[in-house]
Amino acid sequence: MRRLSLLSLLMVILTINSWAQPANRKAELIGKHEIQLKSDIMTPEVLWSFGRLSGEQVSPDGTKILYGVSYYSKDQNRSNRELFVMDIDGGNNKQITHTAFGEYNAVWRPDGKKIGFICAAGGDMQIWEMDMNGENREQISYIEEGLGGFKYSPDQTKVLFIKDVKLDQTVADIYPDLPASSGRVNHDLMYRHWDTWVDSYTHIFVADYVLGSVSPGLDIMLNEKWEAPMKPFGGLEQITWSPDSKTIVYTCRKKQGKEYSLSTNSDLYQYFLDSKQTKNLTNGMMGYDTNPTFSPDGKILAWESMERDGYESDKSRLFTMNMETAEKTYHTKDFDQMAHALSWSADGKFIYFISDWHATDEIYKWNIKNDKYQKITEGVHNYRSVVEVGKQLIATRVSMSKPNEIYAVNPKNGKDTELSFENKHLLDQLTFGEVTKRWIETTDNKQMLVWVILPPHFDDSKEYPGLLYCQGGPQGTVSQFWSYRWNFQMMAANDYVIVAPNRRGLPGFGQEWLEQISGDYGGQNMKDYLSAIDAVKQEKWLDADRVGAIGASYGGFSVYWLAGHHEKRFKAFIAHDGMFNLEAQYLETEEMWFANWDLGGPFWDKDNEIAQRSFANSPHKFVQNWDTPIMIIHSELDYRIVASQGMSAYNAAVLRGVPAEYLYFPDENHWVLKPQNGILWQRRFYNWLDKWLK
Repeated sequence: MRRLSLLSLLMVILTINSWAQPANRKAELIGKHEIQLKSDIMTPEVLWSFGRLSGEQVSPDGTKILYGVSYYSKDQNRSNRELFVMDIDGGNNKQITHTAFGEYNAVWRPDGKKIGFICAAGGDMQIWEMDMNGENREQISYIEEGLGGFKYSPDQTKVLFIKDVKLDQTVADIYPDLPASSGRVNHDLMYRHWDTWVDSYTHIFVADYVLGSVSPGLDIMLNEKWEAPMKPFGGLEQITWSPDSKTIVYTCRKKQGKEYSLSTNSDLYQYFLDSKQTKNLTNGMMGYDTNPTFSPDGKILAWESMERDGYESDKSRLFTMNMETAEKTYHTKDFDQMAHALSWSADGKFIYFISDWHATDEIYKWNIKNDKYQKITEGVHNYRSVVEVGKQLIATRVSMSKPNEIYAVNPKNGKDTELSFENKHLLDQLTFGEVTKRWIETTDNKQMLVWVILPPHFDDSKEYPGLLYCQGGPQGTVSQFWSYRWNFQMMAANDYVIVAPNRRGLPGFGQEWLEQISGDYGGQNMKDYLSAIDAVKQEKWLDADRVGAIGASYGGFSVYWLAGHHEKRFKAFIAHDGMFNLEAQYLETEEMWFANWDLGGPFWDKDNEIAQRSFANSPHKFVQNWDTPIMIIHSELDYRIVASQGMSAYNAAVLRGVPAEYLYFPDENHWVLKPQNGILWQRRFYNWLDKWLK
């Protein structure tokens, strides 16, 4: 339901790599898939062969780029991550690790002489170091039960790391004579989050660093029952050292139980190493305050801030604080866009950031003194990160037609040059469909941007079946993303035309457009979906009698809702992890702030018109109208939208006599992350669509 931060995937990556290894043999190496394709049309197996690039880091002297690539094995049903180093211009690109353990959180040591990373080669995840060519690997930490990530202090005298701390008693602690009991005793909310039960709290530790050695470390949040970084997606971008290495600023929501489940009010806290005191820097700012970053001289702190408590999709604002006077400045007040992925220029005069506008994520530069901004890039793509290096920018970029790669960008004209070419060997063998953009008029006379993706080798004299793509979130943008499930080029490769509307409730079109959906589920955004598909169906090459609707999360809700209201427009549906019964969903989900904001409140509040309208539009109340084949996908470890939502929808379809299929994963969460499950997902997905639309 929340947009996943593109800069905080470390813990997700670690989870993916922790899948069970073969019990009777050592894990095999997993590397780049150097394969010769049999066809220029993408298949699920080819999709899972792409290397997934992340974690780019520029060396302290600005001459090298370090990054990691995760490779997936269908046979081993797991991933492995390897590290690469190349020159700043993309030359001398070399893979510097070749292990079956996976190397994560790779960073340059401040002096640039070593690369630090975490690895489970010795058992638990620990900090290791090696030369920039991958030689002389050495474990430098021996933290009990391992750690989850780390950062060197700028002066290279200390290291901060994150580690889970157990502070609550379990049944086995209370009843030592029942060590095998699997029972859980709860007395408050937020007892589970996203896909895990809350058994521990992630804390920040500070340790002395002497070349080749890290001490056990001091817990700077001792006995505090809250976490930093914040679950479920927070990473090391939520923690930063001051340039003088004397303080740490971190993000935390210091609430527990019911209060935690109802609030998004996080703050930035400054921890002073000498006095061991902590100061709240954003007290009284009631929404998310997160992702702090210091100016190069340490005099100004910048961060991303939301204004309203309980609204996780509020405008992400650029704020700064003068660290001497504590004066705060809201810079983007008149900028009707989000600001993410902040990074400072070397002279401290500008902040670069990423912002979504009209369904692409571009690089911007903000002048701190005069509050003027410059849009640097423009194109059909999404930039994901940016950092200034000399007279150029180093950034990562993705699109519907290309996975993430590293680019050099000219800050004056936005011209970019690809550097990494991780997936060129596959892309050169594939033919992708054309991604087109069009503006369509809505029922309330507004203009809506709709992506239309055509099949490879498109022939406008033929008629193709179509798919209406329903986006999740619900405030997740339909921008130029690359997905390993909801991949538009994969859909197009199966000879479908994809219609992907930026309907009401999506960012990149101003706050009014974004916020309209809250309290209006089943309202204007559903009309937007129908406007999009009705308009594109006028094309001679789209067969109006062979159109389906697909989506996940809020997109799954959309499919369920459309199934009861579509008036024969669609011939097949697929709903993944969708909300079916909103009354049940309200009491089953974990982050109550989301349900309260977007639905308007609890269903028992009969005087609340917004809430009553929301629950009146619950898809389960329109099952009597279902008459179209529907496939339902859900997973047991999805605690955001629990598996019973999918089971209920499937059972309703069968009882109604509607052709239905239920694909269930007992070991996946709100996504499908394991290779064999991912390939199965793709096969059943297209098997169902082909059965009813071809």
